[in-house]
Order: sequence, then structure tokens, then C-alpha cells
Amino acid sequence: MVELDNFKYTLSTYDKPLVEVRDSLDLDNKVRRIDELDKSMEEPGFWDNPEKSTRMVREAKNLKDEVETFRELEQEYEDIQVMIQMGYEENDASLIPEIEEMLGHFSDTLEKMRMKLLLSGEYDSNNAILRLNAGAGGTESCDWCSMLYRMYCRWAEKKGFKTEVLDFLDGDEAGIKSVTVQINGENAYGYLRSEHGVHRLVRISPFNAAGKRQTSFVSCDIMPDIQEDIDIEINPDDIRIDTYRSSGAGGQHINKTSSAIRITHFPSGTVVTCQNERSQFQNKDKAMQMLKSKLFLLKQEEQAAKAAGIRGDVKDNGWGSQIRSYVLQPYTMVKDHRTGEESGNVDAVLDGNIDSFISAYLRWMSLGCPDKNAATED
Repeated sequence: MVELDNFKYTLSTYDKPLVEVRDSLDLDNKVRRIDELDKSMEEPGFWDNPEKSTRMVREAKNLKDEVETFRELEQEYEDIQVMIQMGYEENDASLIPEIEEMLGHFSDTLEKMRMKLLLSGEYDSNNAILRLNAGAGGTESCDWCSMLYRMYCRWAEKKGFKTEVLDFLDGDEAGIKSVTVQINGENAYGYLRSEHGVHRLVRISPFNAAGKRQTSFVSCDIMPDIQEDIDIEINPDDIRIDTYRSSGAGGQHINKTSSAIRITHFPSGTVVTCQNERSQFQNKDKAMQMLKSKLFLLKQEEQAAKAAGIRGDVKDNGWGSQIRSYVLQPYTMVKDHRTGEESGNVDAVLDGNIDSFISAYLRWMSLGCPDKNAATED
């Protein structure tokens, strides 16, 4: 049967990824470590140090979960092989829906494991702070900023993550000039670091009576919400702290307040704002935390650029600097210029279905960012 041939071919395409996941998990060492922990937990006096013992119990559980999940995945692979063989031998078409369901579950589980292995950065597990700034394009870009804001909120909602607006500035005529939102959930920063850069929209402008095709830009800045104190020294002479009255939309966006804080760091040109907390002191603490996180990331980027002998990311919020293009006219396509990942379903992407782009970016990063020659104008 043709369906069985397709299933057999599809399953074969997972041979290499399955081996890669097994190698990345380093199962043999994990099993040895589990044995060591189990023996330690059996020793007298194990619970004399509650903090240490709790940490070891948690480590053992996490390791066992990883090993068990992968072994279940291998068993699923073998079960699908057996089912396909049964289909051939018995020429039984009734097995096709079951095999299709098993293959879908296997594929989803494997992809989740691959994603988890790719999210191994120091702060990947942290919450994320996402800031959108409208760039070249005037009212059109402010509208585009509001569309991206909705896209990320919808993505967070689908993931079961919580969002909290820290700062919000309406556009002069429509849309949003800038918005800072904290996205709380496991690995939020690990996922969203793929979104850092300039996002470009091409469409027939609803704000242009002549119905001309227009291009607009929004920059997206991502930083981890680092709770612990970061070892970053900030010279008081290098910053300016401004207090201002909240000018956001209010209501669902922010609580009106006269104690919003803006901190400008002169050496790096970094500006952070917070107006969502209840007091000026809380806003200042949150803004300072955000500034330290941003400076920490900039320091890491500088070190990485020096080590690789390359330039850092392009920062201009306009032509030639985009990481991703969203084209609505004269055709429909979303294309990531770093990885080459594409989607023709623009509506779905703008509704928060961006996981394929996130996955492609994480795989691209794991391969050392190979040149896709994708940064071309559409």
C-alpha cells in the first residue's frame, strides 16, 4: 500500500535525529550518575543536610525523567516499525489511521526533546522581557508594532505563559510606538531570543488613500528576566534617571501612575523604562534590573564577536537590517533571513504560530550559524 510506503519513508527520516538526540543526551553517563545518586540516597545520614539532599533528589528525578522519556521514544519507534510490517504482511488498511497517529505522536515527542536540548543557555530557562519599538514608516510602523505585540501575546497564550506590560506608549495616530512586556514561563527567554532584531512588513497601507505598497519596520529587543544580582558595575555618572507621568493607554495595558521611570545609560546608548509597578521605588528597581540584564547581554555579545572576529548584530531599525520579512503584497510569505525558514500562511504566523521559526533558529544556532545567503530583499 502506498500509505505504508510513505509511513516507512517518513520513519526513516527520523533515524539520524534520533541518534543525534541520544548522543546529545549522553545516556550512558546519565545512567551512571543516577546509580551514584541512588547509592548516596541509601546511605545513613543522607537527610542530615536537607538543602543538599533535596538538590540531589531533584537531580536524580530529572535525570530519570530524561532517560525514561528517551527510552519510551525508542520503543515508540520500534512499535511503529512493527505496525508497518504487520500492515504489509496482512494487507490491512485498517491499521493506517493508528500508524498515522503513532507517527504523529512520535514526531511531536522527538521535536520537543530536540528543542529542550537546544535550550541549554545560561538564562534560557528564565522569563523574558520583550520590547518592541516602531521604526521607519510613521503611523504604518506603529500599526505594525501593535500587530507584532498581538502576535507575541497570542504565542505566549498558546504556550500557557503569562504576560505583564511594563511600559506602553501609544502611536500618535494609531497603533503602538513602543511597548515592553514581560513573558513569564519556562524557557520563555530561550525561545524568544530568536526574535531579537528588526521585523519588516510589506503590504498595501490601510493609511494611504492611494493604496500604495508600503514597507515598515519594528525592532524587537529580548532580554532574560534575571532575578539574581548580576555582577555588572554601573557608574552613577554614566546614567540619567528620569521620572515621568505614565502616558500609556491605561486599563488593560497599565495602571495610571505618576512615578514611571526611564533610565538612560550613556556609554551603551541603552534606554529602559518601567511604569507598571505600584511605586517609583519599585519601578526604579525593575528598570535597574532590566538595565543590568541588557548590559550583561551586550558584554556577552562583545566577547563573542571578538572571539569570532566578526561584527555584532546590525542595530539599525530600517532597510537592510531585518531578520525577518512579513510580505502581504504582492504575494503572502513570511521569511526568516538568517535560517531561510519560510511560511506562506501569514495569518497563522501573525496569530502567534511562530514555533517553526523558533525551532529553525535554535537548530541554526546549534550548527554555528551557517550562512544561508538568505538576507536578500523580497
